[in-house]
Amino acid sequence: MDTSADRVYFLKVPLDIVPPEDFPNIVSWLVPPKDEKKSRNVVLLSLWDLLKARRNNDYRKYIMQADLVVPISKSIVSGVKFITGKKIYRYMPFHFVISLLTALERKEYPLYLLGGKSKILKKAERNIFSTYPGLKIVGRHEGRIRKREAPMVMEAIRKSSPSLLLAGKGIKGGELWIARNSERLNSGLRLWCSDLFDVFAEKKRRPSDSVFDRGLESLGYCFKRPILFFRFFAYLRYKWLLLFYKIFRH
Repeated sequence: MDTSADRVYFLKVPLDIVPPEDFPNIVSWLVPPKDEKKSRNVVLLSLWDLLKARRNNDYRKYIMQADLVVPISKSIVSGVKFITGKKIYRYMPFHFVISLLTALERKEYPLYLLGGKSKILKKAERNIFSTYPGLKIVGRHEGRIRKREAPMVMEAIRKSSPSLLLAGKGIKGGELWIARNSERLNSGLRLWCSDLFDVFAEKKRRPSDSVFDRGLESLGYCFKRPILFFRFFAYLRYKWLLLFYKIFRH
């Protein structure tokens, strides 16, 4: 990588160590000069994403090839410390994206929005533009892309040449949509953040900083969708994996 971030491999999944004091430099690196024809994929990795990367080859390949992989779960931070003794830093997705948009606005770079429902996406676009009037929002499309529309959407993204393709939930395949279409997209930065458009549209509230710092943000999602409480079994499996790696592979 061309950044000052150190990369570690945790349970065979790459993670980048980005100390807060180095974060502005990383953001500057992520937002390249307009004439630099290079694509960069950024992954905000949750614990559930990490476990998915261990069992899904396509998703694992996407993570392995990403230019920056930033953990967002406290369980990952504590797990890395337990296995390797290294200190790694997590970032709240909302704050991470805000930092990127701020950097984009300073340089008047173009942005393309992809995902969510049409009404939510329109409101999110208005709120983003009102907060960052210097941003050039060069296009948007809701997450539902009909098969016959796919070539036109891809062409619209290519022609608009956004410095950042910001994608969210609603797209068939989710984050893997970026991986599967990476070669057909233009150069620039690509970032997936599932609920971001709902937050920008004020339909959902992001977790408070205090809740996030304590690693309790998942509880709120579980109470809204009780089926997520079954993730407890995946969490237990994760704990067993940590113990196994500590004893046999450290």
